[in-house]
Amino acid sequence: MKAALGQLQIQWEDKQANLKKVEAYLKLLSEKKTDLFLLPEMSLTGFSMHTERTKECREETVGWLQGLAERYGVTIGGGWVRDGGELCENHYSIVSPEGRILDYIKLHPFRFAGETAYFRGGDTLPVCDIKGFCVGVQICYDLRFPEPFQILSKRAELIMVPANWPAARSGHWKSLLKARAIENMAYVAGINCAGEMGEVFYSGDSRIYAPDGTKLEAETIRLQGCCPEERVLLYDLQNDVHRYRECFPVKEDRRERLYQRLQEETWNYEGKE
Repeated sequence: MKAALGQLQIQWEDKQANLKKVEAYLKLLSEKKTDLFLLPEMSLTGFSMHTERTKECREETVGWLQGLAERYGVTIGGGWVRDGGELCENHYSIVSPEGRILDYIKLHPFRFAGETAYFRGGDTLPVCDIKGFCVGVQICYDLRFPEPFQILSKRAELIMVPANWPAARSGHWKSLLKARAIENMAYVAGINCAGEMGEVFYSGDSRIYAPDGTKLEAETIRLQGCCPEERVLLYDLQNDVHRYRECFPVKEDRRERLYQRLQEETWNYEGKE
């Protein structure tokens, strides 16, 4: 599978400008026979808490991505904000030329940046199949919580992490992506934004780690006039996850029932006077 990570500088809260840039990259990627193009979290707005400006009732972003998927014959992953009434939802949808194949809601709104005041967390872990890979998604801050990755990796061989992860914590980003790949014995793809946005600087650092923690090499594609950090990274992925897991069968030694019992004992202990 040819997978592209769109490390884009998102024009703040300007959906049409960002959609235009996405299509410009798709034109370049069509020459590379790309199968999958992944965009960062909140792909067409940036990580904005101005939900009155960014929220969608009719899933416009999904419709736009569907049109591009059909036009360029590629599957696209993109983030958007769903109007949920009192609180919104931070969504990431994967859309093929035939239609939407996955929709995920961020489990952990980022309290440190005030996201919990505007967004509710999701409660499902969907997967889909793309070119021979079983694929799951976690969004940005979700990366700091290992339990959902373990659950996903029981089925998923490739876990995508679209993000708006600031350069100030880039060391955490790189370390956690690598750790999630190693401990889950799965491919983990981090898709971050780049450049100055909303008074925050994003260094990008998008990457894919193999199940053994190896950082994969990529071909770089750039538009003229983009900021220094912006680029699209193109990978040729082979699904050899089962080979890794058979050669080093860590997952067979997990003790899920024990972990659950120990957790319950901890809860009971904490509840005592």
